[in-house]
Amino acid sequence: MARRPLRFRADFRFRQRGGSLRGLLPAPMAAASVGLAELGFVEAAPAWRLRSEQFPSKVGGRPAWLGAAGLPGPARLACAQCGRPLAFLLQLYAPLPGRADAFHRGLFLFCCRTPPCCAGLRVFRNQLPRRNDFYAYEPPSEDPPPETGESVCLQLKSGAHLCRVCGCLGPKTCSRCHKAHYCSKEHQTLDWRVGHKQACTQAGDLDSTVPDHSFLFPEFEIVIETEDEIMPEVVEKDDESEIIGSMGEAPEEELDSMAKHESREDRIFQKFKTKISLEPEQILRYGRGIAPIWISGENIPQEKEIPDCPCGAKRIFEFQVMPHLLNYLKADRLGSSVDWGVLAVFTCAESCGLGTGYTEEFVWKQDITDAT
Repeated sequence: MARRPLRFRADFRFRQRGGSLRGLLPAPMAAASVGLAELGFVEAAPAWRLRSEQFPSKVGGRPAWLGAAGLPGPARLACAQCGRPLAFLLQLYAPLPGRADAFHRGLFLFCCRTPPCCAGLRVFRNQLPRRNDFYAYEPPSEDPPPETGESVCLQLKSGAHLCRVCGCLGPKTCSRCHKAHYCSKEHQTLDWRVGHKQACTQAGDLDSTVPDHSFLFPEFEIVIETEDEIMPEVVEKDDESEIIGSMGEAPEEELDSMAKHESREDRIFQKFKTKISLEPEQILRYGRGIAPIWISGENIPQEKEIPDCPCGAKRIFEFQVMPHLLNYLKADRLGSSVDWGVLAVFTCAESCGLGTGYTEEFVWKQDITDAT
């Protein structure tokens, strides 16, 4: 099955890997409305396709902000545990069909990658009508722009300056050149060490000398395909027949022992493995309003543990990040590092209107250790 990028396309169509266009419902994640999950996978993509004006879904690098005003500031993007700046993990382009105020809609997920903490998580939502102050009414061109250089844009159309390291709001400036902007003292120090010390007093465009800092995760585009609703059932039936066959050959005392050791946690973990077995490279599952799949019976949130939106509406499940994404992040190190079993994101059921600002939603972390 062909995978397609989650981006705003002409006539609500989305490009397949070969470059052709495929018709879909007027939302890039249409399957969620009928209870199916959209599966996300990572692919390499040219830099121009991952810029804000292309409405990308992507992993790593710097955020491709949707609305250029009302960005979350350093305080909102600090780890609640250690206070250090959070790293951008991924973003999804997820507009809502039939909602003029959410014609463009993005979700932005951040995590702490500073050892020994690596615990903080925050997620933000932003939405815009089709006619807005930042983007053309018509979809962007399918063709690469004339200039596809690798320079990083660190000033938004709203005039807001971005941090040279992480690409988040940068209210602080270099005291020497007054041109380089940062979100924090930590990132200013990091940038000074890896090149700004030399570039600071040089003439020219500083944006052309911005390095890809080790603070950033590797960058990929997220492409999707709809989960097959028939095949997993076949797999489960095959597994069940194998179990029944083996039990028929087992002595009675062995069956009793197996029954005693079977637990709810084992069943949930096996269901998780069966569910992802057909597409083990999936890094994300999207389905607004459907149920997430958990890796363990432990640490599953109760409804009362999912806080309501400040507007008063309930929050509902929208997507989850799978453990396979860790293989692409190059975050392993001795001691503590970024890790999870499931990251489940819950958003306002009404997707309440926010003007051009970003509102914080809720993310629940279920660790892999919960499944052991």
